[in-house]
Amino acid sequence: MAGLELESRPWYVALIIGVVIGGLLVWASQTYWFKGIQQEIDARQAELATLQQKVREGKAAEARLPQFREEAERLETELARLLRILPTARQTDELIKKIKSLTERGNFRFVTFQPAGFVKKDFYSEWPIGVQLEGTYHELALFFDRLSRFSRIINVESLSIVAGSGRGGYSINSNFTMKTFIYGDAQQQQGGNP
Repeated sequence: MAGLELESRPWYVALIIGVVIGGLLVWASQTYWFKGIQQEIDARQAELATLQQKVREGKAAEARLPQFREEAERLETELARLLRILPTARQTDELIKKIKSLTERGNFRFVTFQPAGFVKKDFYSEWPIGVQLEGTYHELALFFDRLSRFSRIINVESLSIVAGSGRGGYSINSNFTMKTFIYGDAQQQQGGNP
């Protein structure tokens, strides 16, 4: 080789040239040949960091799982209580049985129980029911008191009381509208009457 004669030069010059050439080869391999591999390594490390974060979040959620279950159970109990107050179905049979048991507990004569059509409101439906009872004033007050203790919401509207004939011990005739409510669209409970 005519251009580079290392035999006449000191040994450290050859070492320096070897280190420079080796450095250039390493730099070239890092810059050009292994660049794709390094990018792949970086992407995998970022993905690993993301997965490790998800694992930490999952373990934190797992640690709170008993708390979530307890909260879900409490909310289900609350929902069941609220559905007794504002049911999602008519439950006509159940309502008639409750009203009939109230009249049997007092000195009444249950004359009419006339359900009317539903009136759709925002998120609930109103269900008016025309009722006519014969009894005494005191028994009518007890009937309304017992009605107010139902778990289901029942309002009394358009109350009219007139003197009765007195036969059978009934001193008054009362007509009123009981209005109860159904959550969502009115639907018939399975096995119930319309």
